[in-house]
Amino acid sequence: MIDLSNLRVAVIATDGFEESELTEPVNALKEAGAAVEILSLKLDDIQAFRHHDKSITVRVDRAIDDVQPDSYQALLLPGGALNTDTLRVEPSVKSFLQQFQKAGKPIAAICHAPWLLISADLVRGRTLTGYHTIQDDILNAGGNWVDREVVSDENWVTSRQPSDIPVFNREMLKLFSQQVKVTS
Repeated sequence: MIDLSNLRVAVIATDGFEESELTEPVNALKEAGAAVEILSLKLDDIQAFRHHDKSITVRVDRAIDDVQPDSYQALLLPGGALNTDTLRVEPSVKSFLQQFQKAGKPIAAICHAPWLLISADLVRGRTLTGYHTIQDDILNAGGNWVDREVVSDENWVTSRQPSDIPVFNREMLKLFSQQVKVTS
């Protein structure tokens, strides 16, 4: 079993995130011992969706404006079109991602979440996947989109959709465990 007990993971989400794309990876991270914090635009609870339908709400731990990227060793970006479309225009989110990438820290993104990487101007020359409807966005941003359940490229792991979560979680934990070795 992978031990992430020395790892602090940020999860950036807001209203409209895909429930399983946040809850299942967060549960996997916590089971591996990681400390996980949900970051959002404000401290209110955020609304999950199961595709088009509202589902649960999730408590936000911190507002993104109140934290520094160097406080975390890894980053999870759940999908959901509404979630990602709202976050991708926020300067604080783009800056957080750019600082995270500059430091070479691991990033796991699923479904629509690569939109955030596109808006932060990070995908040029990278190979990744995401929900099939954003493949043109990835290609137009200079990335190489592939249709696979999971893609690992340097410090990134990306995945397409909720049905890919088991393999996404496995590869995310593997990638994040490499960060534990670096920081230990």
